Amino acid sequence: MHALDRKLLRDFKRLWVQGLAIALVLAAGIAVILMSVGMSRALDDTRAAYYDTNRFAHVFASARRAPLSILPDLRAIEGVAQIEAQVRAYAVLDIPGRAKPATGLLISRPEGEAVLNIPLLRSGHWPETNSEVVVNRPFFDANGFALGDELSVNLNGRKRSLTISGTALSPEFVYTIGPGALMPQNETFGILWLTAEVMDASYGMSGAFNTLGLALLPRTSVAPVKAQVKAVLDPYGATTPQDRSGQQSNAFLDAEITQLRVLAYVLPPVFLLITVFLVSMVMSRIVQLERSEIGLMKAIGYTNLEIALHYLMLAGLIAALGVGIGWLAGSWLALAMARLYAQYFDFPFLVFGVPLSVYAWSAGIGVATTSLGALRAAFAAARLAPAVAMAPPAPPRFQTNLGDRAMAALHLSQPSRMILRALLRWPLRAGMTLLGMALAVAVLVASNFFPDAMEEIIDSAFYQSNRQDMLLLFDPSAPVSAVEDVRRLPGVMQVEPQQYYSARLINGPYEKLVPISSVSASADLARVVDGTGQAIAPDPSGVLLSDRLASALHVTVGDSITVSFESGLRETHQVPVTGVVTQFFGLGAYMDETALNRMFRQSPRLTNVNLTLADPGAAEEFESQIKDFPRLVATINMTENRQSFLDTLSQNILVVTTIYGILGTIITVGVAYNATRVQLSERARELASLRILGFSKGEVAYILAGEVLLLALIAQPVGWALGAGVASLMTSGFSSDLYAIPLVLEPGTFARASLIVLGAATVSVALVARRLNNLDLIAVMKTRE
Repeated sequence: MHALDRKLLRDFKRLWVQGLAIALVLAAGIAVILMSVGMSRALDDTRAAYYDTNRFAHVFASARRAPLSILPDLRAIEGVAQIEAQVRAYAVLDIPGRAKPATGLLISRPEGEAVLNIPLLRSGHWPETNSEVVVNRPFFDANGFALGDELSVNLNGRKRSLTISGTALSPEFVYTIGPGALMPQNETFGILWLTAEVMDASYGMSGAFNTLGLALLPRTSVAPVKAQVKAVLDPYGATTPQDRSGQQSNAFLDAEITQLRVLAYVLPPVFLLITVFLVSMVMSRIVQLERSEIGLMKAIGYTNLEIALHYLMLAGLIAALGVGIGWLAGSWLALAMARLYAQYFDFPFLVFGVPLSVYAWSAGIGVATTSLGALRAAFAAARLAPAVAMAPPAPPRFQTNLGDRAMAALHLSQPSRMILRALLRWPLRAGMTLLGMALAVAVLVASNFFPDAMEEIIDSAFYQSNRQDMLLLFDPSAPVSAVEDVRRLPGVMQVEPQQYYSARLINGPYEKLVPISSVSASADLARVVDGTGQAIAPDPSGVLLSDRLASALHVTVGDSITVSFESGLRETHQVPVTGVVTQFFGLGAYMDETALNRMFRQSPRLTNVNLTLADPGAAEEFESQIKDFPRLVATINMTENRQSFLDTLSQNILVVTTIYGILGTIITVGVAYNATRVQLSERARELASLRILGFSKGEVAYILAGEVLLLALIAQPVGWALGAGVASLMTSGFSSDLYAIPLVLEPGTFARASLIVLGAATVSVALVARRLNNLDLIAVMKTRE
């Protein structure tokens, strides 16, 4: 083995604790890269394979009732490859042995093979008779069904018992979320495939369809196709066709993949930057301590390049250790994330496995990071002339300055003055140590603000805006008298009808398809609230928009927008924007109920009913009687919806905050331990001299630890500011049309971050300070003349 190689291994063995501390910081960055990039690619690859295999459509359209005779016109549109027309409807389901109803999305199954959005049969067989049904697998499992079990379906007012003949998954429903729900609730919402004959007969759709999927040829522009499809379907009550970005399940998948990518861009650079600083600090000190050895090596013939490479290779060993640990941790985190996603996304398979390319370039990033940190020290070693290297380094020059006079005026003790002088005379080192501590605080602040943000979302969405116990969705043809029928049901305490109309909001080139909700002046259950929790009644003269919708349309209060209704009378109106309100879920638009009815020249209508129950115990009896309610198409138990959301959220937040708490601790330990350890190696002779001069062990330990702990204290407000900035970047990156995460930074968030960092710094410093007790004063005081 080469002599320099033996020295390299000895040095690494001697510095293993410092090397491990640095490697753990690097490993944290590598692990986050593997988890976020690996999982985003896994989701992307799985989605692409699933969509391709099962022919997921590119364009989705719907109409009230369009004749099958227009399908040739749709197929003739340039760029259209395939078409699938279906009949779909929501219905209330009655599951035997359970009081509460469920909601189902009913889909007609063609007699032949499906050509688009092909469901994948997981068990059993497709319906062979009109009394059979196939249900989606998550709904089947959540309710403990077995093949051959029966359930009752309210088919357009007629209750019919169907036998479960099989289970399936569909690329349309990777994220299966029911109407009014915030996340999947597989027990109460399912997808049901019935024969086309049953659907046609039940909903009067013989020779017609109400939903359409279109697959396009490669390199076909989607926008012109959507426009032509809209033109063909418009006479039949069409809504604006959507591409994949507007398809609900795919939109949730897109949002999740985007979040993972944002995570990969925001957090790893923090860990890599700290690694560069730590490697630079440690390697610079090693070169200083090994000046004479460097001189000897040059004197016996080693070249500058060999010596520079020697120190770069030492940094490379740290990189190898960090990359190895990061690979293990990142693979484990990616697997844990995959299991978590399996609970929410209904893929028939998961292309799991972090691509080798991600491992390769993460290793390259790790080596480049440590090499960058060691570069300055390696060049310094290479530039040292043998004669200069063999001599002790020139002592630093000291002189009395303003800082010394200020310390004297404050009557500080000598140990305290020593601490402050060290900070003032080596500002770069002090600044880098402070920055490392501040970044640790920033990571903790940026990860721990989520619980507070979620608390604000929950309070706004569940306790300020939507305060109902139950939400009932009705067919548009339901009479207003249904409100009184609901009011007479057992346990009902408060009832409020509401209307929803699909509409395109247009401002020049900007356009959004959203539901417009009616709000009455006396609304108490489904309200519009501002950022302070105060209820807002829409001005009768215009429309009230959510802040993200107003931003997407590039409008402010006072601007006028075009509202093209796609349900109701399908009219177009110019409406002023009379208000903008903060909203976290979806893109909301609201109009005064009376003004909306006047605009449509109609008497009061309803599409849904909000209600509260006298007590939680009344829910079971109420739900048992609502199953057979005429014109009812869906029920949502908002109380259970809230609880499910809270339970899932609290579990996920606990996992996330624990992981980032560990990462923040790793950063702190890496910075504090290495900074203190370098100080000890630099100042061992000075500290030993103080012991000989009569300073106690406590005073000497105070000098050693005080500098790092003082920097840790000063780093707190800097870290708070950096953390707020990182959190702001994350909220911007995570927000989408589906939801927005508010930037909520409570004092407790900063306090928790500071407590973890200061605690970890104190423990790290204490570990190094213990070495002072074992100092051999005679050996330390020896010096080579």
